[in-house]
Amino acid sequence: MERLKELTLISGSAHPQLARDIAIHLDKHLADAATDVFPDGECNIKVNEDIRGRDVFVIQPTCPPVNNNWVELLLLLDTLRRSSAGRITAVMPYFGYARKDRKDEGRVPISAKVVANTLVGAGADRVVTLDMHAPQIQGFFDVPVDHLYARPVLMQGVQNLGIQSPVVVTPDVGGTKMARAYAKRLHADLAIVDKRRMSGSETIVEHVIGEVAGRNCVLVDDMISTAGSITQAAAILRQTGAKSVVIAVTHAVLCGPAIERLAAAPVDRILATDSVPQDRANLPSNMEICSVAPLIAQAIRNIHLSESVSSLFE
Repeated sequence: MERLKELTLISGSAHPQLARDIAIHLDKHLADAATDVFPDGECNIKVNEDIRGRDVFVIQPTCPPVNNNWVELLLLLDTLRRSSAGRITAVMPYFGYARKDRKDEGRVPISAKVVANTLVGAGADRVVTLDMHAPQIQGFFDVPVDHLYARPVLMQGVQNLGIQSPVVVTPDVGGTKMARAYAKRLHADLAIVDKRRMSGSETIVEHVIGEVAGRNCVLVDDMISTAGSITQAAAILRQTGAKSVVIAVTHAVLCGPAIERLAAAPVDRILATDSVPQDRANLPSNMEICSVAPLIAQAIRNIHLSESVSSLFE
């Protein structure tokens, strides 16, 4: 398409494979950009193409190592601003520091607000992200935010499994809205695993709200970090008589003992997107990665052509 000639894609070092996949779907090449480090660990950025006046999309999830990828993204944005790019969009398939979206106790930061401030301050004119841990973070920005949902991608994965009469389960009360959206699309019932968080890495599952005995359960969440919550939820579903358990999650951050916990969990299938890079050789054998590249590519196309992005939510 003629108008796509003015679109430029740049990849940071966080997830180059996803960036390449997005570029393929847009029939574009990635701009020549060097993102390496000095011997002392400082980021060294250089864009080797003229991007003056162009519509530039920087693809960089702030996944682990979070701080390195965040700073690299900021420096990429600053590079583009100082190079007279026409519009700069930060494409963040995974938005780090989203857990701290409010002061829930004394003497703590609102980390998500700090990230928002620095992105805009460094030069972002727009932000594209996927399944934020706290969707209200969009309000921290004074630039447009396109908050995409991985639901259509994961829904296709669930439907491909041919699950009969599923019940959609959320591993905590906070995920009820997401689970209800899945349940509506699957014409399924809804159940909730009631848990209490003891610390950042420890939770206690108390009981299940809803009927899961003899049912095929689809356990949905936005993120797996240490996999403590999701595997405890799967275990209690089995204990209460679930016939099968499938996990569908957007961001497989998988830190600490996550892979070992998932491998040992009583689940039949694990579906996750590629919003975060994975060493697929080390993943559990029952884990399948569903690509969000087509979804993000379509969002980039629509933004560039000033077409609807909300049409991608269904």
